[in-house]
Amino acid sequence: QEQLVESGGGLVQAGGSLRLSCAAPGRTFSSGRAFSAAAMGWFRQAPGKEREVVAAINRSGTSTAYADSVKGRFTISRDNAKNTVYLQMNSLKPDDTAVYYCAARSYYRGTDYLGYDYWGQGTQVTVSS
Repeated sequence: QEQLVESGGGLVQAGGSLRLSCAAPGRTFSSGRAFSAAAMGWFRQAPGKEREVVAAINRSGTSTAYADSVKGRFTISRDNAKNTVYLQMNSLKPDDTAVYYCAARSYYRGTDYLGYDYWGQGTQVTVSS
């Protein structure tokens, strides 16, 4: 069973918006950790570039952190009742084109990219100029 499933990617013009979703269908991960007990992050990887963290959120949703490149444009949020984390992306730019992944880890440490042990398969976001 897939641990995390992303959706919501697609093709959008520059200046447009998309909302990505990441669901944990099993409510708990194979380790037994509940979705509500996991800190979550969104990452992206553009062709020829390394994967980079975009945003992170703590277990309760009260703390968030963002990469400088997306601050003021992207918003991460979560609904633990639905076992889902979201990434609202506004004012999209061609440089935002990438495969976007969500991931989970047991602790929250801002945009530190280490320690994520569950990953989704990714969803493509393409921003045209």
